Amino acid sequence: MRGAGSVASVLVLAIVSPALAGGEAANRSPAKGTSAAQPASDVWASVRYLVGDWVGEGSGKPGEGSGSFSFRFDLGENILVRRNHSEYPVSGGKPAIVHDDLMVCYPDPAEGRILAIYFDNEGHVIDYAGETDEGGRLVLASEPKPSSPGFRLTYTKLAGETLGIKFEIAPPGRADFVPYLSGKATRAAKP
Repeated sequence: MRGAGSVASVLVLAIVSPALAGGEAANRSPAKGTSAAQPASDVWASVRYLVGDWVGEGSGKPGEGSGSFSFRFDLGENILVRRNHSEYPVSGGKPAIVHDDLMVCYPDPAEGRILAIYFDNEGHVIDYAGETDEGGRLVLASEPKPSSPGFRLTYTKLAGETLGIKFEIAPPGRADFVPYLSGKATRAAKP
C-alpha cells in the first residue's frame, strides 16, 4: 500500500490505496443562473485560514511520515487548490514511499457548500462534498457507494498557526469511518 506523509496531505493522499480507490467524476458546470466569473468569497470565509504553506508530521497505517502542502486560491478565487508532497521512510521491511497529490476545491452554487476533487500519483480520484463551521473546521466526505469505500478528510484550526488533520475510511456502502491517518501541520508561510 502506498501512503501519505504530511499532516494534511497524509490524510488525503496516502489514505487511498489501489484497493480502496473508487471515485467518479461528476458534472462540474455552474448551476443555471450563477456566474462562473463571480468569486465565491462567501463560501471561502470559514476556510481562508488554510491559505498558505504548511509542514506536517503524522502517523497512521502507512507509518510515521512527514511532508508539506499548500493551499492557494486560483481563477479569481473561484477555486482553492491544495498541492501535497509526503514521504515515508523505509520501515519494517516496507520500501520508502513518496506521495504527491492535487485537490481542487470549488463552490457548489446550488447548495452554498464546498466541493472538491482529489487526484494523486497513484491514479486515485475522489469526489468530496464539504461542510464548514465558524470554528474553523472543514470536513470533506465522499458519497457512500455500495462498491467502494468512503473517505472523510477533516482539517481543524487549532491554537496559533497549527492545523489538526484526520483522514478516515469507511467500508464500502457503510458510514462507520475508522481513522487511517492523523497529524498536525504548522504554517510555514502565508502567501
